[in-house]
Amino acid sequence: MRNSFIDRFKNVHKKIVNFLLIFLVFVLFLSLFRNISKMRQNTLLITKEKDRIEALNEEKQRLEGELQKVQSEEYIEKQLRDKLGLAKEGEIIVILPEPEVVRKFAPKHKEEEEILPDPNWKKWAKLFGLI
Repeated sequence: MRNSFIDRFKNVHKKIVNFLLIFLVFVLFLSLFRNISKMRQNTLLITKEKDRIEALNEEKQRLEGELQKVQSEEYIEKQLRDKLGLAKEGEIIVILPEPEVVRKFAPKHKEEEEILPDPNWKKWAKLFGLI
């Protein structure tokens, strides 16, 4: 009877140990898959942020170029001339009226139709005063 009890105990013990091992392996695999999933998400996030950083760096370079252009003497002089109407000493400023005003003073341009020259018989008739 004692052997039977010990054998049953060993069998139950083996089943419990096997069950725990299987459960432990399952939990480890589940954890592994979760970690792999998180790694993929983080990799995608890193790639997205790298692209964003690259775009921001390009924008920064463009803005730095624009800043250098705006700070140049030529640009400042052009703005002074165009926006404020200033000129250098000795320059003559010509101010033209608005395009609508210029069109009013311009001679009217009639569109000419294509007219074929008169035939010879009409020319002779005009010459002799018949027409």
